[in-house]
Amino acid sequence: MVEGGASGGMNIVELFLQADWVVKSVMVGLAIASLWSWAVILDKLFRFGAMNRQADEFERSVNSGRSLEDIAAQAGDSPRHPLPQMLVTALRDWREARARGQLNETQSALLINRIDRSMDAIIARETRRIEDGLGVLAVVATASPFIGLFGTVWGIMTAFQAIAAEQNTNLTTVAPAISEALFATALGLAAAIPAYIAYNKFSLDASKFSGRLETFADELGAAVARRLGDRVADRAV
Repeated sequence: MVEGGASGGMNIVELFLQADWVVKSVMVGLAIASLWSWAVILDKLFRFGAMNRQADEFERSVNSGRSLEDIAAQAGDSPRHPLPQMLVTALRDWREARARGQLNETQSALLINRIDRSMDAIIARETRRIEDGLGVLAVVATASPFIGLFGTVWGIMTAFQAIAAEQNTNLTTVAPAISEALFATALGLAAAIPAYIAYNKFSLDASKFSGRLETFADELGAAVARRLGDRVADRAV
């Protein structure tokens, strides 16, 4: 009874040290995968939080009644956030086109098309950037349970080999190997569950942010179209 109690008090370090090299490899691999996924999770949490806060501040500036030129000047020539980046790019194209003189309807349409393409390029580039790392979460979420299951199967095979070698079905003979096997499964689930939850959350966050960029691009294109329409109307008068 004393030996069984000692075995029952086996801790995680003992489980790892007593495992064979295959199960140890599985445990180390799952631990690394878990740390990697948590690094991505923390990075995405801070990044999405910062991006949304900056987007909120920028949209408040746009809705405050200030001119777009003033807001773009405040953002600088090369802003890092995609919303002011789209504004600066659109106004730059607008100024370049206006510097060439009066625009006819065809030139106005070409300008709007050019601005739309620039906005689409910024959105596509930013979408790729914010989705970077989600593949890691997807791989960890899908592969970790199977890797842990492999460690479990291997551990159970080891337990059966111990039974056959010692001709003894006593619990103290098979308990360590079974514990190692189950611990491998637990590690696989511990790595997979946070990665799965985070992958779905950040995929949704990325989709929402991309939609936010597309909405702003549409509004910006409409603002440029109104300006072009006003200039055409002034020439007609």
